[in-house]
Amino acid sequence: MTSVDLSAVLPEVVLALYAMAALLLAVYTGKDRMSGFITWVTVAVLVAIAAWIGLAPHEDLNAFGGMIQADAFTRFAKVTVLLGAASVLAIGYGWMQRQNINRFEYPVLVALSVIGMMVMVSAGDLMTLYMGLELQSLALYVLASLRRDSVVSTEAGLKYFVLGSLSSGILLYGASLVYGFAGTTSFSGILSTIEGGHVTVGVLFGLVFILVGLGFKVSAVPFHMWTPDVYEGSPTPVTAFFATAPKVAAIALIARVTNDAFGGARADWTQVIAALSVLSMFLGAVAGIAQRDLKRLMAYSSISHMGFALVGLAAGTAVGVQAMLIYMAIYVTMNVGTFAFILSMERDGKAVSDIPSLHLYARAEPLKALAMLVLLFSLAGLPPMLGFFAKFAVLKAAVDAQMGWLAVLGVIASVIGAFYYLRIVYYMYFGQEGAVLTTRMTAPQWLMLVGSAVVMVLGVVNLFGIEGAATAAAEVLVR
Repeated sequence: MTSVDLSAVLPEVVLALYAMAALLLAVYTGKDRMSGFITWVTVAVLVAIAAWIGLAPHEDLNAFGGMIQADAFTRFAKVTVLLGAASVLAIGYGWMQRQNINRFEYPVLVALSVIGMMVMVSAGDLMTLYMGLELQSLALYVLASLRRDSVVSTEAGLKYFVLGSLSSGILLYGASLVYGFAGTTSFSGILSTIEGGHVTVGVLFGLVFILVGLGFKVSAVPFHMWTPDVYEGSPTPVTAFFATAPKVAAIALIARVTNDAFGGARADWTQVIAALSVLSMFLGAVAGIAQRDLKRLMAYSSISHMGFALVGLAAGTAVGVQAMLIYMAIYVTMNVGTFAFILSMERDGKAVSDIPSLHLYARAEPLKALAMLVLLFSLAGLPPMLGFFAKFAVLKAAVDAQMGWLAVLGVIASVIGAFYYLRIVYYMYFGQEGAVLTTRMTAPQWLMLVGSAVVMVLGVVNLFGIEGAATAAAEVLVR
């Protein structure tokens, strides 16, 4: 391993060493008694590594013979993943304490899954892709069933494991087809074999199978079947984690694979991505209408939002990728704030997540209700919230790429999906008299709820510098 190789993977190495040290510390000092300390140290480490990657000067590196890429695209995705994971750990700590499941394994598993996500977005080879994907997935399977005394949580973990294993097998089959017909697993080697648009049937089938496997990870329809049950059955902080960092890593990996390895077949894979996008937008919008549980609703919301993010990728342009990256950063911010609110919902000391419990909530907690209203408007894509401009950017990228039909379908799906967000607002402000819902917020939950709402308003004026970073990331990927 050369110094260039070490420089490219140094953040992952540091986080891996920390995770192993935290595991040993907990085992030798009383396990769960160290959970609080390990949680907050993990938050600090994740934020510190994000600052290191995002603020320190870096060179674009091609390490381990092209198996690892370190460039502006990976840096943008890694910072988003790290900050998303740190935020979720911070808002979930109080909930884990109240529910008496604050185990030391939780922050360690989150750290290990984040390492996998960082490897995923840096992948320059199908082998690296699979290694990062499995490291992320194995940790997530355990997190889903973290509540060992709950049948629902155990069922969620089992469903996720079985379906995740199936998707991994499909992805591996696709990778083997690509290797068999292209003669290489490196993205640059695959790209060189299909230059000029000469794509063999075997490579094309391999690409489709790879996209199927990755579509499962991003909850794209029709590979979304695990999402509602796993979101509902997992402990709520774990659900918040599922809805944020892994989604960024998965969609960044799809962008990396399609552009770096199959850039010469852009006309082929954009059709597949567009189909996944339309199906995801409409199923997420329509199926969410019938939900009465906030966690299941957020599952269908996530499916719909991934459809909109894929619109930017389907455009096949640098502008489309830039819009997709900005969309994902805004999506993570909205979800962190929303889950901060969901984590605070209680009645008679028990956590609740049913939507009808929010009847006339604004009378008791006007400020929290206002912050939630802003986030719901942004999730729905209503102006003047930042979520509207995120959707507008990806839809405009589709129009500029001569895919106006996709933009029109996106607008229709957005209008349909707005119903279930606005229904929550109606309950909070104009609902019926009922049992009082209490929201005991910890300081991090309060900060994330109000902070996310403020970002959704002020971000319209200035995107806080992420626009330039997203542009640089997109230009590296789409040449």
